[in-house]
Amino acid sequence: MSLVKELYEPYVLAARARVATDPVMRRVVDPAISPELLERFLLQFHALGVYLAEPLDGWNRRAGHRSLLLSLDTLGKSLLAHARQASSLAQTMAEDVQVLVRRWNQRFRPVLHTERLLSQYPTDAMRSYRRLVEETLIGEFPAAQIAIEFESTLLMQMMGPHLLANVTRVLGREALEGLCALKAQSQPDAPRAVNQARLMEELVRTMPENARMFAELSAEALELQLRFMEDCLESAEASLGTPVSAFVA
Repeated sequence: MSLVKELYEPYVLAARARVATDPVMRRVVDPAISPELLERFLLQFHALGVYLAEPLDGWNRRAGHRSLLLSLDTLGKSLLAHARQASSLAQTMAEDVQVLVRRWNQRFRPVLHTERLLSQYPTDAMRSYRRLVEETLIGEFPAAQIAIEFESTLLMQMMGPHLLANVTRVLGREALEGLCALKAQSQPDAPRAVNQARLMEELVRTMPENARMFAELSAEALELQLRFMEDCLESAEASLGTPVSAFVA
């Protein structure tokens, strides 16, 4: 039996269950959502999400180097190798923002600007998430970063397919063009996701006595990510406080 399922998952299942019942999650996958709100949510999710994705490479490298210093050689080397896979996510999300902005500006007013969206000030939840990871990296168990990223990966695998299906229903299949990062993160058999699952098994196998602590840490990170989703939807709704009009060429 998987050690992750046996020793780790019992303490994080309650946090995962909240994803399915979370009001924001339910709303963005509701076919009744307005096209304008769904598009603005996607824009905010990707533009603000760059802030959370940018440090991934460095986080994994730092966790890897500290693990090596703690004589956790296998974990350390695996984390350093994994860092290379995580390095492209922020760039892909930023490129998706450009596509989404172009699509919005072809269909609606007011005109949006990629640079302004990417330069938005991070929300409390975003800053708290970064702070949680930073505290983990300088703490007693820097490799616990694996558990935080593992739950983030699972969240996207749970939410992504439903969100993509609703994008197709509400906005049309052509809208999937600007969602490369979301599509990649939604695939459980993607190389990064497979490697993340392997790393998680390795973490629990190396330190089984700390599995519960890892779960409690990642549950806290998952809660912050749900707050981030709420921030994205709230800011999308606030942006629509200015009347949106269809663009007529």
